[in-house]
Amino acid sequence: MTISREWEQLDCLHINREPARASFIPYDSKAAAKSGRRVSSPHYQTLNGAWKFRYHKSVQEVDPAFHSGDSLQGDWESLIVPSCWQTNGYDRMHYTNVAYPIPYDPPFVPDENPAGAYVRDFNLPPGWTGKKTYVVFEGVNACFYVWVNGAFVGYSQGSRIPSEFDLSAYVKAGSNSIAVLVLKWCDGTYLEDQDLWRYSGIYRDVYLVSRDSAHIRDVFAKPRLEADFSTGEVKVELETTAALDVSAELLDPQGVKAGEVSGSIDGKGVLSLKVSRPQLWNAEQPRLYELYLQAGEEVLRFRIGFKSVEIKDGVFTINGRPVKLKGVNRHDSHPVLGQSIPVNHMIKDLNLMKQHNVNTIRTSHYPNDPRFLDLCDEYGFYVIDEADLECHGVIYTGKEGEVAFHKLATDPAWKEAFVDRAVRMVERDKNHASVIIWSLGNESGYGANHMAMAEWTKIRDNSRPVHYEGAAPHYLGDTNVDCLDMESRMYASTTAIAEYARDEKNTKPLFLCEYSHAMGNGPGDLQDYWDVIYAEPKLMGGCVWEWNDHGIAAKSPSGVPYFAYGGDFGEKPHDGNFCIDGLVSPDRKAHIGLLELKQVIAPVYVTAEDIGGGLFNVSNRYDFIDLSHLSLRWKLECDGVLVDQGMTAPLTAAAGESQLVQIPYTVQGNGNEWLTVSIWEHGETRWAPAGHEIAFAQFQVHGASAGKTSIAEAAADTEAKRQRAAFISASEAGSLLVVSGFDFRHVFDLHKGTLVEAARHGVAMLSEPARFTVWRAPADNDMNIRKEWENEGFDRAVMKVYGSSWETLENGAVQASVAFSLGSYIKSPLLRGESRWTFQTDGSITLSVNADVRENVPYLPRFGVELVMPKGTEEVEYYGYGPHESYIDKRISARKGKYLLSVDEMARTYVMPQETGSRYGTEWAAVTSELGMGLRFDAPTPFSFQALHYTAADLTAASHTHELTPREETIVTVDYKMSGVGSNSCGPQLLDKYRLNEKQFAFELTLTPIFKED
Repeated sequence: MTISREWEQLDCLHINREPARASFIPYDSKAAAKSGRRVSSPHYQTLNGAWKFRYHKSVQEVDPAFHSGDSLQGDWESLIVPSCWQTNGYDRMHYTNVAYPIPYDPPFVPDENPAGAYVRDFNLPPGWTGKKTYVVFEGVNACFYVWVNGAFVGYSQGSRIPSEFDLSAYVKAGSNSIAVLVLKWCDGTYLEDQDLWRYSGIYRDVYLVSRDSAHIRDVFAKPRLEADFSTGEVKVELETTAALDVSAELLDPQGVKAGEVSGSIDGKGVLSLKVSRPQLWNAEQPRLYELYLQAGEEVLRFRIGFKSVEIKDGVFTINGRPVKLKGVNRHDSHPVLGQSIPVNHMIKDLNLMKQHNVNTIRTSHYPNDPRFLDLCDEYGFYVIDEADLECHGVIYTGKEGEVAFHKLATDPAWKEAFVDRAVRMVERDKNHASVIIWSLGNESGYGANHMAMAEWTKIRDNSRPVHYEGAAPHYLGDTNVDCLDMESRMYASTTAIAEYARDEKNTKPLFLCEYSHAMGNGPGDLQDYWDVIYAEPKLMGGCVWEWNDHGIAAKSPSGVPYFAYGGDFGEKPHDGNFCIDGLVSPDRKAHIGLLELKQVIAPVYVTAEDIGGGLFNVSNRYDFIDLSHLSLRWKLECDGVLVDQGMTAPLTAAAGESQLVQIPYTVQGNGNEWLTVSIWEHGETRWAPAGHEIAFAQFQVHGASAGKTSIAEAAADTEAKRQRAAFISASEAGSLLVVSGFDFRHVFDLHKGTLVEAARHGVAMLSEPARFTVWRAPADNDMNIRKEWENEGFDRAVMKVYGSSWETLENGAVQASVAFSLGSYIKSPLLRGESRWTFQTDGSITLSVNADVRENVPYLPRFGVELVMPKGTEEVEYYGYGPHESYIDKRISARKGKYLLSVDEMARTYVMPQETGSRYGTEWAAVTSELGMGLRFDAPTPFSFQALHYTAADLTAASHTHELTPREETIVTVDYKMSGVGSNSCGPQLLDKYRLNEKQFAFELTLTPIFKED
């Protein structure tokens, strides 16, 4: 076997690999090229499919003659290409974030280096003889060797960028064989330490390409614009393998010929086409021109876009207009296929992004499949194309403290490996309209090697700015950042980005390449970021971390499906569920965080000018298009009941402008009235059906408390109460206070200081005693504060009763008073208070709490009362924010209204169970059986509440969804307040305004046993 441990030689990045070039397929006609289907080309032949495969735990076990064909007579298995071998049962799944999975000893890797040997036969079409034949590997992780017909062809590394080899000297007409040996690790592994599952194998497409002996080797189509955008020019830089006559034809987005030119190119040359009044490309209007190049028997097609990307006076602009990048970070990730991503899966992602107002994608942290960029060109997305470079794990190697972070970036021995990754990315993707920024990788320190990457990139393509976050000042690296065109930060606070924007010394725009960590029940700080971003011209926007949870589809021992994460496969080191940090689930179901993002970054914003007069201002936050494609629909609800609805005149506001809209509603004046304004798409788009909602807004137009009865009903109700009042009685039996009335019986335990039974017409409403609670199942974004909460015993706090008493009030009501505290072992009580339980003559129970919180405890997760209601309590009706869960800092996407849900519908399913299902801003709620028998909750001020089939302890204890067993009972928690969820799993601490940090508070709640169908 002709290999010499090239995988550990820094001076060997490849053997016989072709120079990097643009991604394209040659066709035999313009019609075939226009189809864009590779199979339509007689010059293309896929090598995807079933390959013979053998996995070896170490490269040392590989049969030296496996590529000769002799080994194929053995017991080799079949493996589909493209695929990751770990997803097919070979090796072991392994997730790690920062830490290297191997000892840090660059450029060396473990001797027991797993290897996969691949072999297959293929036929060379008769028409290919006498021409050049190339093989293209779109992605192989981590390095590989190639043999054809037993002869060594070459070697390459760089897992997520193409490798191409000339097979002309090795292939023959008819049957041929190709063999590939893939190694799991190489010196490049030190540059591929991204936060992801560590996959191996031939995981992207492999194909053959036939070329004329004299052919176009590379194309760089450069659309350029005059300053006023009135005139454009496409400079087509060509590289040929020999003298060649080339003709170029340019069609505009409507298919009309915009220009043509021809010329002879020998080696390198340029063809230019002038374009009058070019139609500009942007994410809102992805207008693509088609460039056809014909040379010999080949036709090449490129879809290109005229655009200008500039930074003017510290402001990021596209086509001369300031643009905010409303983005997400996206990994290649599939719950079954790993990093082998089908085109339809890419389309599903892009459809979801468009539906949720995302306009930008950062390809974290490597170039994606080239077909993904084709789709971004067509759909309209701004792409920050990122080099396959991250050596984050250097910081954990125990060398030189923080300075170690920059070790590889400053080492001249690694310079070519760094630059190679920029070269191959830029050359492959340079013709894509969607690519607006080149990124030099991620979390790899900063030094001369990055500067060399930037220098090469700017020489090759000066039409796009260069980004790299690792040069941020807090990393203490090289302070020479002249090669970078923007500042970049990860998880900077809203205060920090505002300070940057307002500091006149900062002349570059600021880009949040990662912010608002969307892990689990979160993020909860999106609106706060965008309030600042919209206000400050120097803030470009940012990309939420991240798009999707990287869960692996799995089944429990009993066959229950769930999504696995780090450590579930016994791998070490691992970072647990830190890969479960997306806006969508692994199977692409939107989390509430995505609904929040959609509303926060919506391109249409509605405010009230004169609510009483029905006058509203509609602001167009699109950068390039007017609002004529949208409709404004409205509805008026009174106490959650629809009373009026309609549509307004057409929207017309130009990009960046506003218009006044008159909405002809009539205030009813007899309840809690809310106007909901909805902005809808007129017609069907590529990514959504007609009627798709872009944004909404709500306005309270009349403020009477929801749920109040009419005057006549109130009078009848008062008379009924008077008649029933005579039936109330109270008696003490041991520690139990029994309060009975006309149709109810409640029991209060004076020793326990709480309500233990509540019943109406003999129907029990409680299964366990009520209890006060400050604990919630920690959300992922609580992972840091959780340690403080647990240290103070919030999770194990119990009530101490210092004394209790009861009395009959003048109005006949019975009141029990309790002095209590909440605390846990070791610690002083975290909270002391007094509770009063007042049993009204109509059977309702009013709970009043006054509490003092110990000064030196952290903010509380919540304070509320937990009630366990009997089996069969399955119906939840409430007036508040919904229909989905909402929190004080995560409610922008929720709407005020009346909702009827099941208990199961109240909860959200998170890959790692955690706090879920709370409803913020609730004015009243009823939790009952389907017959309407249960409890209604009212309070003087809006409250948060949950109704689940799990306790907070159940959710805390479970690590995966399949470990949860729903209880038959319904656990209702009614909170005075619930702290926000934030994004502190990686982002800044929860803002003070979202914390339950009060040292004194008062809470009042009324519980009424009801038969609501009466």
